[in-house]
Amino acid sequence: MSESLRELPTFAAHGAGLPLARRRAAQPTAREWLRHASLFLLTGAAMTWAWMSFMLPAGDLGAGLALATPLDYLLYVPKYYLLAQAATGSYALAHPHYIAEGLTFAASLLSILLAHEAGHYVACRLYGVDATLPYFIPMPPPFLAGTLGAFIKIRSPIPSRRALFDIGVAGPLAGFLVIIPVACAALLTSEPAPPLPEEGVIIFNDPLLLRLLAGPLGVRDLAGIAPNPFYFAAWIGLLVTSLNLLPVGQLDGGHAVYSVLGPRAHRHAGRLAFLSMVALVPLGWLWHGVPSGLLYVILLFVILRLPHPQPLDDRDALGRARRAVALATLLVFALSFIPFPLTVR
Repeated sequence: MSESLRELPTFAAHGAGLPLARRRAAQPTAREWLRHASLFLLTGAAMTWAWMSFMLPAGDLGAGLALATPLDYLLYVPKYYLLAQAATGSYALAHPHYIAEGLTFAASLLSILLAHEAGHYVACRLYGVDATLPYFIPMPPPFLAGTLGAFIKIRSPIPSRRALFDIGVAGPLAGFLVIIPVACAALLTSEPAPPLPEEGVIIFNDPLLLRLLAGPLGVRDLAGIAPNPFYFAAWIGLLVTSLNLLPVGQLDGGHAVYSVLGPRAHRHAGRLAFLSMVALVPLGWLWHGVPSGLLYVILLFVILRLPHPQPLDDRDALGRARRAVALATLLVFALSFIPFPLTVR
């Protein structure tokens, strides 16, 4: 899921002598609204189906697939996939509450992603920065919860360091404000899980926010609750938020570090974050049975190779209020980050 799920500016840095007056950003056309709304709805449908696929009882769908010829082996994966999706649809129709749960999961996760991207988009509009509406990226279910996330594309220069900071942190802060009630709903509607087998289990490790909320909301054993749609929406939302707040390149955390500490610190912070993720990969394999940080490493390697956009005015001071917001953003990262998201036993 994760993304670069952030905006990828396509402009070159301009000289410092250009005027900094805010201009009116282009209004989205009806065709653009239709395109982005269609992607939004398609992503919601893929999320709903992904939840239903996740909840489908395990079964041997491949038992009826005879493997006699090379063509049978070649077609085994697509045939198995089609059988799995047919089984998901049939099971969901026979058990409609799974459809309702899938819609709940999709609505919760879409709300988090939409708030995140709307934060960026509104900040861009306030500064007269031309940006697209959010692109939501559907994935064939059940892969990656039915989505690769969402992003906006910035199409004009960013006028100042303050603008870069505000646009960068507006997304994760807005998304986090939506995650909190979703996480509360996850804990308030939680039920005890049945006993797990000793082997062949994937465990979703809990970020700090869920751990802190569990006690006050009456959940004594957070590891022992059954999966519910609010929980997984909050879990994925926190994972996406923490990934975007890594202080690397054009990620939201990279924008914040560049704005607060400057380009040199931004460069060093990105390399340090990348090396830290590289170190977590073997530890994840050793301690948790899965190199879950490997996807982080690949993504950060790509992002580090992209140049960071330079604001037109790189000299304006952020001020105390924005530095306080920077500390709040750092707290959001700490509440969201999971060094080892998964454990396989």
